[in-house]
Amino acid sequence: MNQKIGLILIGDELLNGSRQDKHMAHVLGILKARGMSLSWVRMIGDGRDEIIANLMQTKALDDVVFSFGGIGATPDDQTRAAAAEAFDQKFICHPDAKALIEGKFGESAYPNRILMADLPEKATMIPNPVNQVPGFKVEHHHFVPGFPDMAWPMVEWVLDTYYSHLKNDTPNVEWRWDILGTPESVLLPMMNELLEKFKEVRLSSLPSTVKRGDLIDFGLKGPEDAVTKAAKWLEDQLQGMHVEYKFRETK
Repeated sequence: MNQKIGLILIGDELLNGSRQDKHMAHVLGILKARGMSLSWVRMIGDGRDEIIANLMQTKALDDVVFSFGGIGATPDDQTRAAAAEAFDQKFICHPDAKALIEGKFGESAYPNRILMADLPEKATMIPNPVNQVPGFKVEHHHFVPGFPDMAWPMVEWVLDTYYSHLKNDTPNVEWRWDILGTPESVLLPMMNELLEKFKEVRLSSLPSTVKRGDLIDFGLKGPEDAVTKAAKWLEDQLQGMHVEYKFRETK
């Protein structure tokens, strides 16, 4: 399996700017440590219909999806109910979640905290190391709190428990150059030929917004062997075109 990994970031506060997302940058580090990469991110509001619509779309991809936020007990937390509807499951007081919440809070679980046990009937629990109120998994979708101290170890647990087969001990590499004094338009035929010759390699070409036409941040990404060969071909082409460049870094 070569599943992609995506994130859904939920919260009106993210869209109106009252709170800045912290999850994506941290998850990139979690994935990099396992030789994995992030393929896509969606940022959406708290509305149940909006969450349902996005889950209906992402479940069709068969990607590994982490959804952050909206699983609490307040009226704006609509993710639990939306997940049940999107995956066509009954929305029940899940016995596994109920046991965890009662075990942590006892009688004070009622009447409010216990609402967080209302989950899709076929959900599997994701342990929460902070307060034991679980996240949950439905198929390849994983729903965790918006709080970073809870969410991030839960993401790591999911990856190590269910997706260790996706770990890559030889992850892709990225090499970057500064290409000087040459506009992108001159390099387009060369770029197309590079992608045709080295199909495992992806490129990025980022012209400077300050030195427009004079500086391009150019990168190649892919398996190390393929990038090494593509880099040699690239530099030969640039030299043949009398284009000045400087190799900058590897990642």
